[in-house]
Amino acid sequence: MSEQTAAPELVPLNAIFSTDFVAILVPVTTANTMDEVAAAVAHHSEGRRVRALPHPKVVIHNGRKLPGHLTVAEAGIKPLDHVAVEYEIPGGAS
Repeated sequence: MSEQTAAPELVPLNAIFSTDFVAILVPVTTANTMDEVAAAVAHHSEGRRVRALPHPKVVIHNGRKLPGHLTVAEAGIKPLDHVAVEYEIPGGAS
């Protein structure tokens, strides 16, 4: 398919970060990676309502932990889907 050369599209996501109690609407694009999505979601909570921790962050969508290199399009995430971003704590439960 030659669709892969299409321009990135806006994908607003319903998101929540770690132990935050505020769900937010975060604009990302189909070309953003999960690492970029995690950073965008964390930006609104980390160090504000949630204590910043020195651990990597992981995006969870429909119960699946998504690899950081995966794009929004590759993950099949659609506009207004819900994602959660959690800290990936070494030695913690996987």
